[in-house]
Amino acid sequence: MSEINTEPNNTQSFDAAQITESAEAGEQKLPTVDVSADYEASKEFSVSDIDRTGAGAEAAAAATAPKFDIPAPTEIPLPADSSGNPDAFRSMAQDLNPAGVPGNVTDDLIQKAIDLGTPGT
Repeated sequence: MSEINTEPNNTQSFDAAQITESAEAGEQKLPTVDVSADYEASKEFSVSDIDRTGAGAEAAAAATAPKFDIPAPTEIPLPADSSGNPDAFRSMAQDLNPAGVPGNVTDDLIQKAIDLGTPGT
């Protein structure tokens, strides 16, 4: 039966092993990598030709322009109540949520429940 090699260090291909052996023997020179030169060369590809001219800005503005007119916001003047009267607030709250609607719990309902001694009945 054949054996299966499960060691992680022996995962090189035959070609990689041949290149390593010939480099160690001095028969083949390993390629060198100049990262800074490659980085500088890659900067040329990060900007397209159209972006180097004024047409790039025009194309970008046309591509990002809204398709519909956006109305300008208008301010609605709201008079402020400067009296500081809490009754005015209660009156406004009653207009928004009038008492007596089923499901609303009012102070009177809670007081009745406390007086009866059995909340909820």
